[in-house]
Amino acid sequence: MARSKVTVVGAGNVGATTAQRILEAGIADVVLVDIVEGLAQGKGLDLAEAAPVVGHDAHIVGTNDYADSAGSDIVVVTSGLARQPGMSRDDLLAKNAGIVRSVVEQAVKHSPDCILIIVTNPLDAMCHVALAASGFPRQRVIGMAGVLDSARFRTFIAQELGVSVQDTHAFVLGGHGDTMVPLPRYSTVAGIPITELLSPERVQALVDRTANGGAEVVALLKTGSAYYAPAASTFEMVEAILLDRKRVLPCAAYLQGEYGVDGLFVGVPVVLGAGGLERVIEIKLSDDEQAAFEASADSVRELTTKL
Repeated sequence: MARSKVTVVGAGNVGATTAQRILEAGIADVVLVDIVEGLAQGKGLDLAEAAPVVGHDAHIVGTNDYADSAGSDIVVVTSGLARQPGMSRDDLLAKNAGIVRSVVEQAVKHSPDCILIIVTNPLDAMCHVALAASGFPRQRVIGMAGVLDSARFRTFIAQELGVSVQDTHAFVLGGHGDTMVPLPRYSTVAGIPITELLSPERVQALVDRTANGGAEVVALLKTGSAYYAPAASTFEMVEAILLDRKRVLPCAAYLQGEYGVDGLFVGVPVVLGAGGLERVIEIKLSDDEQAAFEASADSVRELTTKL
């Protein structure tokens, strides 16, 4: 049986680490594409030379040419600029929108049946760009943010309570970043809601830390941003789709009436399988949660209007 094929666009830290995880799991051959001459080729060669030690037979090609990506099952888009000092969010939005549009147009020309996973920030707005540029149905354009946000929330819950991260589950809705909506009553340790185990003040402190999780890493690194957890989160989505696992994961999905939102990408729990986004799981929100969710949707709407 032929292995699946995944193209990762952008050979920076997130893209290269995502490629590494896919290869080491042995679930797909990988094409790493970057605009910079030699960058994807060098990282691709380095990853290939690790294979005998790690013990997998998946192939990796580093290239500047989208023709090499032809026939991909999944295309992961990580390319874009990080925010530079003095650059407004709007500047970043315009520049990355141009990059994502061009990447998606070239990728789908060679892989018309692929599923797109968007990682570039500002995430929810970039999903809109990808949906428009690809002309794909919503099932095949999905954004990676909620898996990362919930992984951060789970980490902090486990550290706070001194339990295994494996027994923590976190529920996160809404946009990626400051407006994310963690739902503590659905966030559990071995099935017990964290609201039963922690004071409201401690829960709120963990929620705040999660919303600022990316900024916390950036402040420590001084140059660059998080990539191990974003790459692991992207891999979890890739694996769910390639192996048709029907995982229930929080992802940025194009809503068509769910949660009272129409025509916007917002983070919600979805079933991920071979068809991409197979369904959106809708839950009843309290008035406070619904208000927070709508505020999150509004901030996404504001960004997309600027596009």
